[in-house]
Amino acid sequence: MKRYDSYKDSGVEWMNKIPSNWEKSRIRMVGDLYGGLTGKKGSDFNDEDNSSNKPFVPFTNIFNNTYISKDHFQYVNVEENENQNRVLKNDLFFLMSSESYEDLGKCSILLEDVEELYLNSFCKGFRIKDSKVYPLFLNYQLLGSLHKEMISVEGNGFTRINLRQNRLLDIPIFIPPLSEQEQIVSFLDTKTSLIDSLIEKTQRKIELLKEKRTSLINEVVTKGLNPNVEMKDSGVEWIGEIPSHWSKTKMKHVVDIFGRIGYRGYTTEDIVDEGEGVITISPSNIFEDKFSTDNSTFLSWEKYHESPEIQIFPNDIILVKTGSTIGKTSIIPEDVPEMTINPQLVVLKNIKIFPKYLYYQTVCKFIKESFDIEQTGSSTPTISQEKVKDFPILEPPLSEQQQIVEYLDEQTGLIDKTISIEEKRIELLKEYRQSLISEVVTGKLKVD
Repeated sequence: MKRYDSYKDSGVEWMNKIPSNWEKSRIRMVGDLYGGLTGKKGSDFNDEDNSSNKPFVPFTNIFNNTYISKDHFQYVNVEENENQNRVLKNDLFFLMSSESYEDLGKCSILLEDVEELYLNSFCKGFRIKDSKVYPLFLNYQLLGSLHKEMISVEGNGFTRINLRQNRLLDIPIFIPPLSEQEQIVSFLDTKTSLIDSLIEKTQRKIELLKEKRTSLINEVVTKGLNPNVEMKDSGVEWIGEIPSHWSKTKMKHVVDIFGRIGYRGYTTEDIVDEGEGVITISPSNIFEDKFSTDNSTFLSWEKYHESPEIQIFPNDIILVKTGSTIGKTSIIPEDVPEMTINPQLVVLKNIKIFPKYLYYQTVCKFIKESFDIEQTGSSTPTISQEKVKDFPILEPPLSEQQQIVEYLDEQTGLIDKTISIEEKRIELLKEYRQSLISEVVTGKLKVD
């Protein structure tokens, strides 16, 4: 790849120069914008393909897929007399409303002919009318950095951020000769496919590492570190055999369990701004069994002091007992600020065995099985504190608990370090992909 022979002023401050043979235009000059679905309620959307249900493009696919195909459709009920805009092959889609600036304004393109297809209400469709513009090229150009200069200015809203339609249409675009557009698309399709393949392989490697980590914890926490030790039946089907010198007990015999129940609940009036209260831990503070104070909600000091039994301290263990992430767990690290829990969690305190060993048991498969068996409810699964108290717990001698923790800390630390390296590799690949697209579709580099 090399630079073009000559450049000219783009007329756009943040764009600088473009190749001399490229034309400047704006999105509104090359096509028409249309709206997504209107007047729909939650019950209209489902996964069934029948005569009254029609395929539609969900907004999540706008920022998850460069190219959208039939594999990504969902279904919505559309009556014959409805006047909804239909989507056609080579239409572009823009995400006009989002909870993050990162996703706002993202675009995708439909590559296949579909007899009847509709678009989500958070999106706008765009149909190119200018025969000098190759739809796949424009999609790549908008996937580059061009529209990002507009997002920070035009995004507005609080819970969701919205992109104004008129200013979207005013985004400048830069158009090479049609044959060159096709050449650029062919080049980028090849290069991005290779990058995407590397990303996919790396993601799979991360998945295997996480499976290895889980398997290691399951094995050591239930079988110990000595492969030659005499074994006995645990009496629990999903635990199997355990070392003969280990004892089996119940959660209630090794910890005290507390939750935010009854009058200790709170309302939105008790939620305060950061700096005016304490962190109230929710399931979102637990990611892959690790604790984080990112994206926290804050509760008034009055509510915090009202329930000292659920105040959180280092080496407490928290469990999610209600919601879609039921069974998530974490141990509280050192040097945390003052915190409490929300009603979706329980906290394990006054732990009579080695706390980190108990934590490793709570992330183990047999505890997850206990959650699966004992939870109730379909739309919002939940489990009572009494059920959690009866969960089985394995108890080796204290010295062996410490040895297991030291071993698992070391081994999982090595695995976590490798996972972190691979996740960084993915970030770099994505950055390179984005940079390559931006450089090519803005004329900084010329395709050979």
